Amino acid sequence: MSDENMPASTSVAADHLRQVIERIERLEEEKKEVAEQIKEVYAEAKGNGFDTKTLRKIVALRKKDPNERSEEEAMLDLYLSALGMLPSS
Repeated sequence: MSDENMPASTSVAADHLRQVIERIERLEEEKKEVAEQIKEVYAEAKGNGFDTKTLRKIVALRKKDPNERSEEEAMLDLYLSALGMLPSS
C-alpha cells in the first residue's frame, strides 16, 4: 500500500512512529558520544594516577540516596562480621 492509498490516520501514525524512531536513534547516538567522553575522562584520571575502579565506585555511591547507602553499608558490615571478615575492635 503506497502513502497515497493509506487512510490519513494511518499516514499520521506512520509519520509519528517514524519521528519517535528517529528521535530514539539520535538519543542513542548522543548516549554513545557521552559514553566515549566518560571513558576518556577515566583514562585521563588513570593517567594522573587515580584508581578507576575506585572512582567508578565513588560515582555509583554518590548517585544513591544517603539513607539507601547507609542501609547498604550496614548490611555489608553485618554480613562481613558474620563471616569474620571485619577487623577485631
